[in-house]
Amino acid sequence: MPEWMFLTKYAMVFSLIAKHRCITAREMAAAIGITERQVRRVIAVLSSAGYINKRRVGRGVKYRINPDLSLRHDMHQKIAVGDFLEALGWKRRARRRIVEQEVKA
Repeated sequence: MPEWMFLTKYAMVFSLIAKHRCITAREMAAAIGITERQVRRVIAVLSSAGYINKRRVGRGVKYRINPDLSLRHDMHQKIAVGDFLEALGWKRRARRRIVEQEVKA
C-alpha cells in the first residue's frame, strides 16, 4: 500500500459498495488492502449515519446507497455523496418508481 492516498478507507469502501451492490467485506478488504474487520467497522459507521442500507439476500448482503446525503466535512456539505461517487466512476441507477410513472403517463 502506498505511503499516503487521496481517498480515505471510508471513501474507498463507499465507492466499492456503490459500484458493486453485493460485494463482500472480504472482497472489499482485498481490493483496498485493509483488514476485513476494518471494512466491517466502516460499513457499520456508514450504515448508522444513513449513507448505506443493508439487506440480507440469502447468505449475503445487498447494499443500497443514499446518494442525496451531503459529505460530512463543513467545507463540502453542499456536495451530495452521489455527485462525489459519480466523480469516482459510479453510475446512478434509474429509480424504479420514476420509470413506472413515466410509462403510465
